[in-house]
Amino acid sequence: MMLAEAAAEANIPYIMSGASNDSIETAARVAPKNAWYQLYAARDGQISEDMIRRVGDAGLDALVLTVDVPVRPRRERNIRNGFANIRGAWLKAALSLKPAILMESLTHPGWIVEYVRHGGTPNLENWSPYARAGAGIDDVVDLVGANTPAHAQTWKDLEKYRRLFPRNLVVKGIMDPRDAIRAAEIGCDGVIVSNHGARQLDQAPASLDVLPAVKAAVGDRMTVMLDSGVRRGADILIAMCLGAQFVFFGRPTLYGAVVGGLPGVKKAIDIFRTEIDTVMGQIGCPSLDQLGPDFLWREDWPRNA
Repeated sequence: MMLAEAAAEANIPYIMSGASNDSIETAARVAPKNAWYQLYAARDGQISEDMIRRVGDAGLDALVLTVDVPVRPRRERNIRNGFANIRGAWLKAALSLKPAILMESLTHPGWIVEYVRHGGTPNLENWSPYARAGAGIDDVVDLVGANTPAHAQTWKDLEKYRRLFPRNLVVKGIMDPRDAIRAAEIGCDGVIVSNHGARQLDQAPASLDVLPAVKAAVGDRMTVMLDSGVRRGADILIAMCLGAQFVFFGRPTLYGAVVGGLPGVKKAIDIFRTEIDTVMGQIGCPSLDQLGPDFLWREDWPRNA
């Protein structure tokens, strides 16, 4: 909810993860005009349809269907760092961690205090209603694991979601111009070019490399956005020069939340704003709507001998 509140104050969109600790309904109360919901479709179609209903009932303006994780990846870095399959009580989780990470926790006792104060391991509130009565966090995690990813999802599912959700429908994870065209034909309002932070498929191209082809394919038929690997204000401007109309970043605000809570999230957003202003001045561009390929280096320009 820190992310939602900071986004509302900055008047920028916030995409709430389907695996978030809090609920669609809470996000709608905190950021009614700024929160979007990211749907991780369930293998049980009734769960997906009910989540879409809840998004509509809560009044959120956009539903973001994520298609960039069709099967569960290994995420080898998580395995190396000891963050694979950790759930349940804090002690159980701590014993699963590598010594360096456990020591980091022990040197920050405030983390443990906050953990206890908030009642232990956070629940997955958007999935809790679909678990059995009296289910604990382990049961909810098992439910999510049994239902996601929805690897049998097809274009017919997207057509159904289009019928069910009358507001803005966005497809996140598009990495092929032909898929963007098909999404436009179905009536989607936007696509997010994304390789899910490059932590699903090692050989996937960078989102930025795919962006120009997607933009060229759909033109102004839908809003073209970008996500993955954005760490500086300059990254946002480069993407906009290549055709992106929205650019999303996640990790920087999470780092801000870890370091400083809500003020830390706001600080991260302020850093991006300052960097954008600075770079705009450096490249001599007075307005975002004037950005374009001419502000980027071209390979056909002569180089110094």
